[in-house]
Parts: sequence; structure tokens; C-alpha cells
Amino acid sequence: MTRTRHDPTTEPAPDPTPEPASGPTVDPIPELIRALLRAQHPDLAGLPVRLGARGWDNQLWRLGDDLAVRMPWATESADALLLKEHAWMPVLAPGLPLRVPVPRRLGEPSVLFPRPWLVTTWVPGEPADLAPATRAEAADGLAAFLSALHRPAPEDAPSGRGRGGPLVDRSGDFAERLAAAADSGLVPDPGAVRAVWDDAVAAPAWTGPAVWLHGDLHPANLLTSDGVFCGVVDFGDLCAGDPACDLAAPWVLLPDGAVERFHRAYRPAADAATLRRARGWAVLRALGGMLIGHAGVHGRPGGKRTWGPPAAAALHRLTATRARR
Repeated sequence: MTRTRHDPTTEPAPDPTPEPASGPTVDPIPELIRALLRAQHPDLAGLPVRLGARGWDNQLWRLGDDLAVRMPWATESADALLLKEHAWMPVLAPGLPLRVPVPRRLGEPSVLFPRPWLVTTWVPGEPADLAPATRAEAADGLAAFLSALHRPAPEDAPSGRGRGGPLVDRSGDFAERLAAAADSGLVPDPGAVRAVWDDAVAAPAWTGPAVWLHGDLHPANLLTSDGVFCGVVDFGDLCAGDPACDLAAPWVLLPDGAVERFHRAYRPAADAATLRRARGWAVLRALGGMLIGHAGVHGRPGGKRTWGPPAAAALHRLTATRARR
């Protein structure tokens, strides 16, 4: 199972998987984790440690059967994202209907490792970019999750890194993504894509309270079992803002024909302006996913070939439904 964190509305990040060295190698991280646990959480030090995934911000190591250790890795921002999860996920998790990682222990910076680290619960399931949701009932699970999450956030809730704010602020990103995708031959009708975006940007702004957002609902952060969603991971981009940011998810995550089922199940029902903005967020996410998938097909740094097909399917649905309006 792989777990990666990346924002597909940005350029592909550097490949998180290091080049293999010549000859046999031993990964030093498991022994480092054991040493950290012995020093700070000795009751957990005897549990087996094995790799879960190497993501863009953190390495994820399974700890026994039910826990995981998240170690900040490649990015300077990883520390703050991890501490945000530690602060807020214990508050939010009890009200969410899908399984999510719940922080159990916080590791303090030390001479062994100069950054904070986290012990969380392990969430079983397969990432949706590898095992997509295939049943229409997946719409009900996603709608229940977002209905529960999208509650008014307190004033001290974290702000997003370009998520949950006015969609027009991402116009430069959209133009760059569309140009890159068109130049790569990934978008057969750029005008249709731009029409969806322009309609979304023209929609009335969100005037309701800032609600809790996951902020990063791409296929690798949703877990599936038997064709439906069973868990949601990586809340590093948890923030407060316009729910349209998260409501892009049905277009990218659900099988054909299930988006409207999601909209019927989501509560409170989104108004027309919010759905228009959500389509813009979905276009932005789909273009980013297509570029990451294209990079993966060609073996380029940061590429993930499994991200391409769901993103392309989402863009096709978005432009097709726009044409029928």
C-alpha cells in the first residue's frame, strides 16, 4: 500500500523515492524510530516497524498492526502540517463516519531527530488511485464524510495554503496547468475546459461561515475496500474556508454516474453557486493530476502514472456536463 501527499493543483514535486544505491543497503529509519520510541515512548518500542509509504512531506512507517509513525521528511513545511494534525484531529475525528488517522503520541525534537514526529492510528484500505471506488454507494460514503466535516470552524482554525479561498486567486495556476496540459496533448478541447473555469470564477462568492475542509482530497488520500470508501488520510492541509474546495472531490473520486447521487446525499445541499465553484476546483485538480500522471508515464521526477486516469475521466465529465447545460 502506498500513501503519498501532494497537491495536484501545483507542479509535480520532486520524486520522493530516492535512487537505489549500488549493492545491498539497509534503511536506517526503522532503527532510528526504535531509538526515538525507546527514549520518549518506551512502551511502544518493542512493536515491529515496517515501511508504509514515502510521501512528499512525511515518511509513514507502520508500528505494529494498529499504529503508524509519521516522520517529517523532504519539506520544511512538514513540521507545521504534522503539528496541525496533532492539534485538531483528536477534536474532529470522533464526528467523522470514515476512519481517519488519530494522533496518539507526539514525538519531541531531540538530538536523535531534530524535528517533531507523530504516532497515529493506522487506517487500513487501498489508496483510490490504485483501487478506485467502483460502486455507486461510494457516493453515499463520501457525502456522509463531507457532510460531517463541513461544520463551521472556530476562529482559530488554520488557514489553507491556497485552498478554501476565492477561486479567482488561482487563475494564474489554472492558466499554467491548462497550457501545460494542452501542450502535452492531454486536453483535446482547451476551450471547453476554460469555459468551465470561467463559469466557476464568475459564480457568486461564498458568504457563509468558514467550514472545516480536508483541503487535499485527491485519489491517493482516499482509501477503498470492496469498491467503496473506507478511510481518509493525510489531514496536513486541514483548514477552514469555502466548502466548494472539497466539493470538487466527487468529480475526481467517484465512478461515472455517481456525482449526482453525491449531491443528493450531501447535507446541507449545496446551492448552485457553490456547485459552480466546486467545478472550478475540480478542473484545477484534474489538470494537476493529469500532469502528474503524464510525468509518471514518461518517468519524470514527481510523476505518478496512477494519477492520470482518474484526472482525465474527471475532466471529461466536467466538460461534457458543461456542454449539456
